[in-house]
Amino acid sequence: MRVFVTGATGFVGSAIVQELISNGHEVIGFARSEKAVKSLIAAGAEVHKGDLEDLESLRKGAVAADAVIHTGFNHDFSKFKDNCEKDRRVIEALSSVLAGSNRQLIITSAIGILPKGNIVTEETMPVSGPNANPRIASEEAASSTLASGVKVSVVRLPPSVHGEGDHGFVSNLIGIARAKGASAFIGEGNNFWPAVHRLDAAHLFRLVLEKGSSGVYHAVAEEGVPFREIANVIGRRLNIPVVSKTLEEANNHFTWFTHFAMMDISASSHLTQKQLGWHPTQPGLMEDLDSTHYFEI
Repeated sequence: MRVFVTGATGFVGSAIVQELISNGHEVIGFARSEKAVKSLIAAGAEVHKGDLEDLESLRKGAVAADAVIHTGFNHDFSKFKDNCEKDRRVIEALSSVLAGSNRQLIITSAIGILPKGNIVTEETMPVSGPNANPRIASEEAASSTLASGVKVSVVRLPPSVHGEGDHGFVSNLIGIARAKGASAFIGEGNNFWPAVHRLDAAHLFRLVLEKGSSGVYHAVAEEGVPFREIANVIGRRLNIPVVSKTLEEANNHFTWFTHFAMMDISASSHLTQKQLGWHPTQPGLMEDLDSTHYFEI
């Protein structure tokens, strides 16, 4: 199958490209820079140049493929709401050339848009309303796409997608701890982060491509890792104190990252595993975090 992949040189996307090619699929990788072009060629992928701002280039990439996996996203959190709305437009553009063709569109969403409380599942609906996480735009676009006749699947990623090369939430925590001279958690630190290794996530994307239907899938290997345990490992590895912060103190310590440090959600992937036969095999977050690659400068 020829698969157009956005975000093809990103942390998750590059693992998806490798997973697809290793299992006999052809990949058309979306590339913005010459560095990305070289990386995709080295991986054995075909290259389609463009960027997420150029909707016409996205449409042309989708036209040439049997399916689309969309993992591209601008992670500049200073413009988070704007970037979420851009993602809505990207999904709409991709779906416009897939409608009525039975060619699958797989989009990426986030566990963090779901409500706190009980363990969330693939059937849990995102929190809506004026206080909704802006990232809900992607799933709203997917719902509209489904209504227009596109075969669309949603893969929700947890707060921690970990592994070598991680520059996401955990690496940000390590950077903050280094800068502040302390590894912190909020209150008792009993809030939970679900997690998955990038290679397990990539495997799931392939299974959704090969065996999935329209619907929602959870790329969750661990239902919830206590935030305090994450802080403890970071403190021990950096040889700095591990401290509790009040919410007011946390705003000063974590600054823009406070919202994510407060995230408290547990998520199941039982339905995903049952439907697709997906069984995570890579190291868990604590084992992975306690390895050298996270602390190399």
